[in-house]
Amino acid sequence: LPPPRAAEFSPSLDSDFTFTLPAGRKECFYQPMRRDASLELEYQVLDGAGLDVDFHLLSPKGETLVFDERKSDGVHTVETEDGDYMFCFDNTFSTISEKVIFFELILDNMGEDGQDQEDWKKYVTGTDLLDMKLEDILESINSVKARLSKSVQIQTLLRAFEARDRNIQESNFDRVNFWSMVNLGVMVVVSAVQVYMLKSLFEDKRKSRT
Repeated sequence: LPPPRAAEFSPSLDSDFTFTLPAGRKECFYQPMRRDASLELEYQVLDGAGLDVDFHLLSPKGETLVFDERKSDGVHTVETEDGDYMFCFDNTFSTISEKVIFFELILDNMGEDGQDQEDWKKYVTGTDLLDMKLEDILESINSVKARLSKSVQIQTLLRAFEARDRNIQESNFDRVNFWSMVNLGVMVVVSAVQVYMLKSLFEDKRKSRT
């Protein structure tokens, strides 16, 4: 088999990706992480026979943290250390069916928010006389930001579920149409044979009388 390809994501807090994994192939990705951060990874198989794939998540030291064998979806969260985490989707067990896979990365405590809060604190001095301090504004903004991020995450997952369900329905629709045509063809053939047999029986009787 050819060696697995690799890709690296930018250190954004939320990334999602959809790709096609050919039959007999393995695809690996790398994500750099910091110590005391959190890595959450969610994946779904949207299309392909069986809707299953093998999933591996390895630490920077090469230790296997997660191994899912022939699963259609999964959600995993790990506390991280400094280094590159590798996760792979393995379709080598399939010889003819490619898979369409969606996954989302959610990174927490990457240090960016903490720096933003330190910048905000520079402007807090002298606001004690205000009814609403800048700390309260910052807390409200962070709360809204967290809820918006969660809403975007949920909407992304719902779109992935909708895509997988649509693929299943379209596959079932094609199967129903195919077997309906087969049944129709069988009925036509049986009807033609019955008409021919009945006709041949009446023809034999007329010949015997003459």
